[in-house]
Amino acid sequence: MSPCELTASITALANMLACKLTKDELTLLATVCTQLGYTLETINVQNEICCKKIENKS
Repeated sequence: MSPCELTASITALANMLACKLTKDELTLLATVCTQLGYTLETINVQNEICCKKIENKS
């Protein structure tokens, strides 16, 4: 999937959800997705740091 196709798919999903959910539901979903993104990034950074430490010990 190209970057343009990915962003178009995400936009289509967001529009679909916005039409189906209440304002409160949409706000909660947005908050959950934001936290999910931050948590995944935190895990990714921690994994990169741990891998660098292991590589430096070798």
